[in-house]
Amino acid sequence: MARIAFIGLGVMGGPIARHLGAAGHDMTVFNRSRAKAEAWVAAHGGVLATSPAEAAKDADVVVSCVGTDDDLASVTLGRDGAFAAMTKGALYIDHTTVSARIARQLGVEARGRNLLCVDGPVTGGQAGAENGTLAIMCGGTAPAVEAARPIMAAYAKRVVHVGGPGDGQTAKMANQICIAGVLQGLSEAMHFAQCAEIDLDQVFEAISGGAAQSWQMDNRWATMAKGEFDFGFAVDWMRKDLGLAIDEARANGASIPLAAMVDQFFSDIQYMGGGRQDTSALVRRLPKR
Repeated sequence: MARIAFIGLGVMGGPIARHLGAAGHDMTVFNRSRAKAEAWVAAHGGVLATSPAEAAKDADVVVSCVGTDDDLASVTLGRDGAFAAMTKGALYIDHTTVSARIARQLGVEARGRNLLCVDGPVTGGQAGAENGTLAIMCGGTAPAVEAARPIMAAYAKRVVHVGGPGDGQTAKMANQICIAGVLQGLSEAMHFAQCAEIDLDQVFEAISGGAAQSWQMDNRWATMAKGEFDFGFAVDWMRKDLGLAIDEARANGASIPLAAMVDQFFSDIQYMGGGRQDTSALVRRLPKR
């Protein structure tokens, strides 16, 4: 069992930390909103820290799941950041979806401090975090990823070492590009069927067993048809992720016109007041007939 410092107890971080505590690890937690950290400790035990540095002191492993590049830089390299307090040889795992640039920067900083570092963005959504069935795409050195595997086993069903520092984040961008395209296709297919005035349940039964089948179709077709969008990953966060992918594409020369187009479609949903709705709200752009 390890001494683990966990930074960021939001929708994803809170359940991940809970799984680690349930696995028997000695947990110290920090959250920018102290009330949320206090509630987590009251529910699950562990020690409440007042800063990332305090949490990371003497920890074998530090895990973070925050919001943006700036948030991540603050909790690692900022004043009272975790890196300065970590002992040599300790392991740092980040589950935030951020730019590959900052992940690579943290890899360099960690190497200079004799720390192991893994950028490990996740997929599987809130349900995956709650159920401990996340998939994690990891960037970092082989020793760092191997050290992280037994920790991540508490909340992941799949852990894949993609490549060096930053490559986990790049893989997550590819994941989000795929989801954007699938959701746009699903939205247009549903709109098309509605305009043709054929029964949506029968269309689903007809096409969901063939080449058109996808996770999004299986899990969101029915709720999209009902106009229910209170599930999973929010449009606001998807726009953040697609923005990261678009920026990285500019840097590496990739052409991703579909992702850029769907990103703008998601901006329409934000304008309609759906920023906190599930990404399947993309269908709202296309009027029902």
